[in-house]
Amino acid sequence: MNATVRRWFASAGAMRRVLSTFAPYLGAGIRVTHIADDFSSATVEMGQHWYNTNYVGTHFGGSLYSMVDPMYMLLLLLMRRLGNDYIVWDKSASIDFIRPGKGRVTARFELTDERVDEIRAATADGGKLLPEWDVEIFDESGELVACVHKVLYVRRKKG
Repeated sequence: MNATVRRWFASAGAMRRVLSTFAPYLGAGIRVTHIADDFSSATVEMGQHWYNTNYVGTHFGGSLYSMVDPMYMLLLLLMRRLGNDYIVWDKSASIDFIRPGKGRVTARFELTDERVDEIRAATADGGKLLPEWDVEIFDESGELVACVHKVLYVRRKKG
């Protein structure tokens, strides 16, 4: 990662502001409303607008997925929770739509120190790990709208 990009992501507040103006987020009406100072948690919200509503008047499924797509990779890699000695990529994902999403929807992410330590230990010898997370998206009344299952690829760099 080049020095300019690292400066943009140097603090939680800067990261939140940059992500909220990230074109895919901006275009879908997605806002990062919180990133913890230690990058252990984040919250993403999306209001319902004409440009992210489908034909039947609910949130477009692609926008619901976009809310959660990069967050675990970013919390692990860009926040240096693991450090620059690691390669972190999104490997796969699936989304289960539970009920129609309307109004403001919210997703919360948590990455504990214990989970980061587990990843470090499992990849210490240069092997790869495919950690998994489930992320739930809720509407304003607290009803579950969708559940996204994410799989990342994590490997410690050789050398």
